[in-house]
Amino acid sequence: MQRTTRTYSVESASNLHEKLLRWAQQYETAIWLDSNKHHLEHSNFDNILALEEFTSIQTDAEHAFEKLKEYQTITQDYLFGYISYDVKNASENLTSTNVDDLGFAELFFFQPQKILFIKDNRVEFRYLSMVEDEIDTDFKAICDIVLKPQNTNISKEKIEIRSRISKKDYLKKVDKILEYIHKGDVYEVNFCQEFYAKNTSINPLDIYEDLNTISEAPFATFLKIDHQFLLCASPERYLKKEGRKIISQPIKGTAKRFENRLEDQKTATALSKDTKERSENIMIVDLVRNDLSKSAKKGSVQVEELCKVSSFKQVHQMISTVVSEIKDDVHLVDVIKDTFPMGSMTGAPKISAMKIIESLEETKRGLYSGTVGYFTPNGNFDFNVVIRSILYDAEKKYLSFSVGSAVTAKSSPEKEYEECLLKAKAMQFVLTNSNEL
Repeated sequence: MQRTTRTYSVESASNLHEKLLRWAQQYETAIWLDSNKHHLEHSNFDNILALEEFTSIQTDAEHAFEKLKEYQTITQDYLFGYISYDVKNASENLTSTNVDDLGFAELFFFQPQKILFIKDNRVEFRYLSMVEDEIDTDFKAICDIVLKPQNTNISKEKIEIRSRISKKDYLKKVDKILEYIHKGDVYEVNFCQEFYAKNTSINPLDIYEDLNTISEAPFATFLKIDHQFLLCASPERYLKKEGRKIISQPIKGTAKRFENRLEDQKTATALSKDTKERSENIMIVDLVRNDLSKSAKKGSVQVEELCKVSSFKQVHQMISTVVSEIKDDVHLVDVIKDTFPMGSMTGAPKISAMKIIESLEETKRGLYSGTVGYFTPNGNFDFNVVIRSILYDAEKKYLSFSVGSAVTAKSSPEKEYEECLLKAKAMQFVLTNSNEL
């Protein structure tokens, strides 16, 4: 599909992001990907904004990957969208029957009419030729936006956040997972719980900007599809394709940040040496290596980094990097199918873990612990892991955020619960101005 490319420079990029997001709200379909200027080895941009469907695909889990493969093959253009966790049912003999109060489609991708790539103080417009005459006027409209100073004294609407699983029940469920582990049915289970609010009105863009400000995550996303929204501050990459190279960067291992520099460094060092956290990470690295080997050339699966501790605004995280080179005859969508859902959100062995997850969790995960990202015309892709995120349906006035932790043989149910609350802290704060759940 032919696109017209035009690049502009701006004097200051300081307000550009906010102006772009404000301007984008006029469109029914919009996705904003923000690296927050984390200069990661495998990143090519600061931000991408994709707008307005030219074509799209929306489907449930049945044959989802086959439909996506056909759509990508025919289109051969930029495609942006998501794959929900429950698309796992398309590749394995699994079901999802738990409660789903959000009702997002299980897979959605669209071919944008308008795409803007932002790098430093440059904005590159890549518009389909049918709308190329709007580039100049759109750039002027963006520049002309006058931003109003935020009134930080405005109190937010009272939001009553509820837990889908009580602490008492959560501890019982983790004990049950430990029974499975001790029997040898599974080694690790990523067990999640939902926090939600009904009859709630929020301004999704304001909440996203607050969440992004306090998190500054490298795979942040604002997604709008009509009345449904994803407000995501993810620190984790799921999968990236660069030519024939595949990169996966699973996260397992979390520790909180401290204002005191010495105490903060001590915590990071302790995380790097923590045997439980390292074992969690290594188990998932082994799972990822196995998943990548399905599509990889023999001998090409390698661990580039193992258990590296990276620091974000809210938490320290342990991240590993696993790479491979895919076989010449493998379709790019099949690489995703072979590795989905990501091991960091399931456990190991993957199928056994997913069955236990389904039996003990109270809600369908949906888009949470799925993935958002994009395909390029030349057959590359980049996808995140949907965590540290708020999902919102403006028509239903329902919002939800979920958090989880990896349960292993060395786990303490009480400490797993505390880890969940630590991960929930940012979402809780931007919604209520409180850290108390």
